[in-house]
Amino acid sequence: MGNSESSSLPTCLRAPFSPEEWTVLDNVFDILAGSTTTEATKSGKAVKKQVTMSMLKAYVHGAVLGTMTVRLYNAMRSMESVKSSTGFTDAISKKQFVLFLSYVMRGTAEERSLIIQKMISQDPDGPVKGKQVKEFTEELIRSVIQLMRFEKMLKGWSLEKTANDIFGTARLTVYLMSELKAKDEQLATDDLLNVEYEHHALKDWMYRVSLLPTFLHLFVALSLHITNSQSPGELFTTNNVLPECVGLKYTGLYTILDIPSIMYLNLNLPSESQHQWKLLFSSQAHGESFSRLFGQILHQGPSLLVIKDFDGYIFGGFASHSWAVKPQFQGDRKCFLFTLSPQLGVYTCTGYNDHYMYLNHGQQTMPNGLGMGGQHNYFGLWIDSDYGGGHSKAKPRCTTYNSPQLSAQEYFKINILEVWTVGTPPEDLLPKTKSVLDGDPEAQALLEMIGKSKTSTGLRDPGEED
Repeated sequence: MGNSESSSLPTCLRAPFSPEEWTVLDNVFDILAGSTTTEATKSGKAVKKQVTMSMLKAYVHGAVLGTMTVRLYNAMRSMESVKSSTGFTDAISKKQFVLFLSYVMRGTAEERSLIIQKMISQDPDGPVKGKQVKEFTEELIRSVIQLMRFEKMLKGWSLEKTANDIFGTARLTVYLMSELKAKDEQLATDDLLNVEYEHHALKDWMYRVSLLPTFLHLFVALSLHITNSQSPGELFTTNNVLPECVGLKYTGLYTILDIPSIMYLNLNLPSESQHQWKLLFSSQAHGESFSRLFGQILHQGPSLLVIKDFDGYIFGGFASHSWAVKPQFQGDRKCFLFTLSPQLGVYTCTGYNDHYMYLNHGQQTMPNGLGMGGQHNYFGLWIDSDYGGGHSKAKPRCTTYNSPQLSAQEYFKINILEVWTVGTPPEDLLPKTKSVLDGDPEAQALLEMIGKSKTSTGLRDPGEED
């Protein structure tokens, strides 16, 4: 199936892919070109297969936006040096198909930026306008989310139980566009739309924003069904763009997070914390209680605190260590603060001080509450121990994280609060209780005081230590 044509391709094109991957690519191109066996001409030579626009439309995943199919087709047929006067060949050859995939899936930042440029503009070698880049970026993000939804790759997340991904996509697009620089100029978002960007600017963009090549890779792999049939998605797809969601699917809860924001936050977490998020606390389920909050989050490993205030702002912080009740600051330089609405932003440590995270309760001489950054009574993010309110003080910036005021008002009221543990908690942080008999020693003592014996003590598993 296409082996003779594949073997005639230059070694430099074959090199990026393993033999197993080549089997998949051969099969995909044969199906795309409308045949599963090598056809022969009367002379006995193999027919040179090509893919037309109608063939591609008939093949691509149904979740792909119509305009993205056109972008995909134009990018593939603009590969190679020999083209028509319009810059495109009449159809896609096997060589163009393979070169396109090698750039997308194994390419450098420069090669991937060439693909982006070709997908954006009808002039694949000329500059592109900011408005064109913005439209392409939004379509790319929306297509990837829809493809992941149809392919059941959302890993426990649900578009029905997350916030509106349309707004999340718009915010993520604005953030990505803010990283696109024209001649090292710092321009407002509205001004970016009118600027023309040469290839070097797009290449620099690829270097700075890792989400773009990830989205491009996912879009192409899922659109063209380029997977291993025995291990779907493992050969050509990217698995770490979304963490696995635990604690939401089979409940009546919904989260204030949207899918694009989850992708954005997960990218900024340490690699060991990116594979799984578990919902520890939600004010919608656990109520508005500070004691319940810290009871749920203590000794659970690294976590994300997410707050939505009554002005609609969404913000929070990443705690790199388990929360523990103590009058001293905790954590390390991996901690950060962030905003998700009305815009995306992550604010990392400045090195000015080590006031990364703080949790205290029930003391008269020290502040009682949860805080991150800044100093006592002047935190970058603070939740009062009487719950319901907090503050974000930054005039002009938080000393620990260089963050601005995160909330709409300096003193805010909490609408919804969530805490997610991220990654797998270390074993020494997992509960040490071996039996339900050991689960609540205070309750056991109370039972003994009122004359109630522990009648199930003899029911421990054999060999279990006290």
